[in-house]
Amino acid sequence: MRRLPVYLLLDTSGSMSGEPIEAVKNGVQVLVSTLRQDPYALETAYLSVITFDSTAHQAIPLTELSNFQPPPLNATGTTALGEALELLAERIDAEVARTTADAKGDWKPLVFIMTDGSPTDDWRKGLDRFKLARTGVVVACAAGHGADQTILKQITEVVVALDTADANTIRAFFKWVSASISTGSQKVEQGNKEVSGLDDLPPPPPEVNLVI
Repeated sequence: MRRLPVYLLLDTSGSMSGEPIEAVKNGVQVLVSTLRQDPYALETAYLSVITFDSTAHQAIPLTELSNFQPPPLNATGTTALGEALELLAERIDAEVARTTADAKGDWKPLVFIMTDGSPTDDWRKGLDRFKLARTGVVVACAAGHGADQTILKQITEVVVALDTADANTIRAFFKWVSASISTGSQKVEQGNKEVSGLDDLPPPPPEVNLVI
């Protein structure tokens, strides 16, 4: 079976403390419970969570949806986005099966990055490593006005922005992520094709603004 890997790269730095981190926890739980009701996602989607604050950490390795348990999330420290990108590339190389002469590998991973600030480490080094990884659509979310959209634009063409990092707005983002994963799962299951860009994803809700 060809899996659809999904990596969530979540900012857990100190600026996310309070309502934002609680909203992210809730968002991940809603995402999982929603996808478990989708037979296509249940069949193909595998989730991983990588968090980053003063350092990066894979909180949950790539896991079948039915066995996925949301990790505990705590907001503290600075914003090691570069280290997180490097770790993400390493985990994709290790966890996602490549196509060989004898068998087809996994589908290209979907990546969703969420941050509310600017990187405090050498993010360019991490980006160089990340660009070597085999990925599908990469979506970066700037949560609130403190996020550096210019840097996110260098990571991916698909950048969305949330005007605020309150509970309702973050919940809307995670619902859109959930719908995007469902769409990706359906395309690979029914059409044997994968999402290749923003046009293949559901339109974002009003709370989620595309950054041109």
